[in-house]
Amino acid sequence: MTDITRIEPGPRMSGAVIHNGIAHLSGQVGTPGASVKVQTETVLAEIDRLLAAAGTDKTRLLTAQIWLADIGTFAEMNAVWDAWVAPGNTPARWTGEAKLAAPEYTVEIIVTAAV
Repeated sequence: MTDITRIEPGPRMSGAVIHNGIAHLSGQVGTPGASVKVQTETVLAEIDRLLAAAGTDKTRLLTAQIWLADIGTFAEMNAVWDAWVAPGNTPARWTGEAKLAAPEYTVEIIVTAAV
């Protein structure tokens, strides 16, 4: 049986779960009410932190799922993403528009990474 490691477990979800050499991060959101740029920067910093806690980093990303409250902010989010993502190590990625948990959130990003 393969071990499961939970990072920052809470009553509803864990910050990340590691199983079979894959770190599955929970959806990360930024500072409520901030711009898409600032929320994306905050989200990516939190992803960096959780990946480090899982013993990995953004060069080992496998997938990224990005949800925007308004798909019209795609270019603004991408400008931050493009400056952050590790060149030559881009994950399989998809982006969609969705109603997020609260109207103050404009971006949510979910990633998986090899450990």
